[in-house]
Amino acid sequence: MTFLLGLVKVGTPVQAQSAVRQVLDLLWLFMEDYEVQDCLRQLTMSLLRLYRFSPIVPDLGLQAHHLQLTIAILRHERSRKFLLSNVLFDVLRSVVFFYIKSPLRVEEAGLQELIPTTWWPHRSSREGTDGEEAEAPEERQRRRAYERGCQRLRKRIEVVEELQVQILRLLLGNEDINGGEASRYIFLSKFRKFLEENASSRGNMTMLCPPEYMVCFLHRLISALRYYWDEYKASNPHASFSEEAYVPPQIFYNGKVDYFDLQRLGGLLSHLRKTLKDDLASRANILIDPLELQAATMDDLDEDGEPAPAAAQRPMQALAMGGALSLPRPGGLSSPTLGRANRFLSAAAVSLVTPQRPLSTSEKVKVRTLSAEQRTREDIEGGPWSEGLLLGRPPEEPEQRLTENSLLEVLDGVVMMYGLSVHRQLGKMVGVSDDVNEYAMALRDTEDKLRRCPMRRKDILAELTKSQRVFSEKLDHLSRRLAWVHATVYSQEKMRDIYWLLRVCVRTVEHSDRTGPLFAFMPEFYLSVAINSYSALKNYFGPVHSMEALPGYEDTLTRLAAILAKHFADTRIVGTDIRDSLLQALASYVCYPSSLRAVERVPEQQRIAMVRSLLAPYEQRPWAQTNWILVRLWRGCGFGYRYTRLPHLLKTKPEDAHLPSLQKPCPSILLQQHMADLLRQGPDVAPSFLNSVLNQLNWAFSEFVGMIQEIQQAAERLERNFVDSRQLKVCATCFDLSVSLLRVLEMTITLVPEIVLDWTRPTSEMLLRRLAQLLNQVLNRVTAERNLFDRVVTLRLPGLESVDHYPILVAVTGILVRLLVHGPPSGTERATSVLLADPCFQLRSICYLLGQPEPPAPGFVLPAPDPKRFSLQSYPEYISVEELRQVEQMLAHLTSASAQAAAATLPTSEEDLCPICYAHPISAVFQPCGHKSCKACIDQHLMNNKDCFFCKATIESVEDWEKAAHAGATSSAA
Repeated sequence: MTFLLGLVKVGTPVQAQSAVRQVLDLLWLFMEDYEVQDCLRQLTMSLLRLYRFSPIVPDLGLQAHHLQLTIAILRHERSRKFLLSNVLFDVLRSVVFFYIKSPLRVEEAGLQELIPTTWWPHRSSREGTDGEEAEAPEERQRRRAYERGCQRLRKRIEVVEELQVQILRLLLGNEDINGGEASRYIFLSKFRKFLEENASSRGNMTMLCPPEYMVCFLHRLISALRYYWDEYKASNPHASFSEEAYVPPQIFYNGKVDYFDLQRLGGLLSHLRKTLKDDLASRANILIDPLELQAATMDDLDEDGEPAPAAAQRPMQALAMGGALSLPRPGGLSSPTLGRANRFLSAAAVSLVTPQRPLSTSEKVKVRTLSAEQRTREDIEGGPWSEGLLLGRPPEEPEQRLTENSLLEVLDGVVMMYGLSVHRQLGKMVGVSDDVNEYAMALRDTEDKLRRCPMRRKDILAELTKSQRVFSEKLDHLSRRLAWVHATVYSQEKMRDIYWLLRVCVRTVEHSDRTGPLFAFMPEFYLSVAINSYSALKNYFGPVHSMEALPGYEDTLTRLAAILAKHFADTRIVGTDIRDSLLQALASYVCYPSSLRAVERVPEQQRIAMVRSLLAPYEQRPWAQTNWILVRLWRGCGFGYRYTRLPHLLKTKPEDAHLPSLQKPCPSILLQQHMADLLRQGPDVAPSFLNSVLNQLNWAFSEFVGMIQEIQQAAERLERNFVDSRQLKVCATCFDLSVSLLRVLEMTITLVPEIVLDWTRPTSEMLLRRLAQLLNQVLNRVTAERNLFDRVVTLRLPGLESVDHYPILVAVTGILVRLLVHGPPSGTERATSVLLADPCFQLRSICYLLGQPEPPAPGFVLPAPDPKRFSLQSYPEYISVEELRQVEQMLAHLTSASAQAAAATLPTSEEDLCPICYAHPISAVFQPCGHKSCKACIDQHLMNNKDCFFCKATIESVEDWEKAAHAGATSSAA
């Protein structure tokens, strides 16, 4: 080792490589093969240990020398193939060669010499501030000196990274075909096994590649892959550039690439091959032999009871589809269901028999099923009579090859690597930036206290000065460490790699989507990587580099928006986790102005389909996320709904301003218009949607009330007790759901008021009565004097911070104002009559909104709000003068209408009241049984049940009933 390292250090790289090659030639010539192999094995292990444990010097010279010697050894073809086949992935973790370790101490790497001047932002973007303070001249000078130091560090790290990329280029070379398989195909088999170990052993830390190693390996592999991809393009003009790379969809269903136990979009692979066998035959010329599929039953594939001869014959029975036999996982991690499914696939013979469309001569190929280690160059790249990995090309795909098939498999593995652990590691490394922000905030607070501290308090000044020195020293250390992290993980080049990966996934999903039902074969991680890589670019790289500067940023944003809009409700996707991920990604997408504009740029047909899916009835589906999306589309347009944080939370500790829920309101008028158009279409769309929202509101608010009763009872007990934090979280969630459902009701009634005000529609009156009933219940629960809600809000329990009067009362007020102030005269009259007719209506609840115990007299000027009472007047920054005037107008209207209704009401005998609610007179008779109730009760009952209240007979129709008319008809009949 000392001799070889001396060769590297003394001469030029070319001279060193020539000398090392001569030494290796002599070893292979004069020694037995096993002796040379043992020597190379020990040499490589020593090199890896030296590279891993050598100290970090300022110029990274030790690491560079070890990598240069590794390159010199790998340039020797025979040695390279032996190491690839037997050492690099089998005996040791060769991924260590592609990792640049972080220094444990700043002094170790000489960062103080490289970056003598430190700097950190003096105003954190995480405080939610809108503008930036003017930068002082000395601050600007410090920042520029710090940036120059970071640039010097980046250049030294780039030297090491370039050496690591050279190693991978050697391993991916495919021209060294003398004496056996080319290096690239040996690398492919080992790389696939490496991925399988990390995919199947995610619960076994000893077998996993450390995620920090995986991040570096990913970037170096992308560089080497793109080098060979563009090199192939240079010699093949019809191929594509690496900027246009994607993975063709046939790789997902032709079985040539093994995806282990990773989930497909449509479920288990065995299920997909059985249910989509006709589509495989018609679109891809791949047929599954039904006789052999029937012969392989699940009962015969028991993990323990399978006969040994049958197990031994399985590789010979698989005839086509190219699926590699999955290797057994560790016993403690094996899944019986997935294991049986994989063995079932291996047993199921798949052959290219007579397809539904005629095959050309070149397509009639017999495909062998081989393990990853047994595949040859022809099995991957194809030949005169074989398409290799691209077997089963659908008609939507072009005939011209993108690049070499082997590079497509490497690209597929790169995408899988990102999904396995790279994204999580990128999120963890942001912690250094968070530490800098926290210490910078603490230093600013300490400096403010120093300025305010009186000079006579020497003891306090001494402690503050000591704290200031500690914070400054810590920030000096962290700012240099942050420079290292930015150079190795969050540099501009790394950002472009992740962006390229995002575009690859977007194009792959688009191409796979065109295959129709075969889209279900795509592995789930492609959609996950598309979602997560965009999130990483926005949240992890954003503070350092801007996404807007990336080429084609707007187009990529729009195409990703189209994928989310189309597939969040795609029936071809059955996995619960990936469907939730798509829904959450879309919900986050509509929170930011730039991405929301991208959703609006999606083709109109896809936008309308997305809104139609959002308006599907809430029953029998996860509705909370879709409701949240609708709320974000409305925020900024609703009554008093222009806030980012609730008023009572402004004085608390500032939260992460990058969270989707804390973004400024950015409503979408275009998508609101699509919603209005869809609700006007057909007689059933609006009633079914609105009725489902009312049902969920009734459930959410009832659950919330029940939970605050339990919390109040626990708080009143004499013995010391604690409320379960999970119960508090569920309680707050039910409250937030209630508020968001009320906001969706406000949006619906604002956009399409005729849903409840046009009584020529068969369901309008019933929906209006239900709406009035729920609004009155909410108002009564929240506005009652010294009620349960008041007491729980006063407790201010941790976890219930969002529970307050303002959000829920303002949402209810917005609905009432829309019905009673903005509506047409006829609609206002109907809404008023229904609201007053509800037995739960209390005028005092409306007075509560303005902080008044009783209705004010006409012309009375409202006094200044009492700070001890809730009043909309107390929120001038949230409630505009015009909105306050509308509330006063609504109160005056309801006061007048209530007085008129009380004067016109005639006493009603008990026998004329509805026997169900005893609140309204009888107004409906059921046919054919003849029993009676009020319209409100029977309308609500018929939504869920068709049986009579009393006799349980099936109700066929409901007719209007009036006592006077009924009596007149009876007397005339007599």
